[in-house]
Amino acid sequence: MCLGIPGQIVAITDETRQMAMAEVSGIRREVNVACIATKDLADLIGFWTLIHVGFAMSLIDEDEAARTLEALHDLGEAQETLEAMAAGTSALEGAQ
Repeated sequence: MCLGIPGQIVAITDETRQMAMAEVSGIRREVNVACIATKDLADLIGFWTLIHVGFAMSLIDEDEAARTLEALHDLGEAQETLEAMAAGTSALEGAQ
């Protein structure tokens, strides 16, 4: 399963290598923008993209980015709940 994380392009870091800085929930990471490249890479600044394994795979609008980030946040909360449930089950099994 592939998972794309929404990130916003905030700077171009290396035009020759088609690299840009993307911000994902306050964390900045360099990504390759070859898949979404335009003639002038600076045109990408401010746009949202789905990022997968260090590559900006496709452009998305801000609303889609917000919905995806919210869903990922909710999944994280669900994962925390599942882990807490599993820990509780393990504790109960260990007590028997």
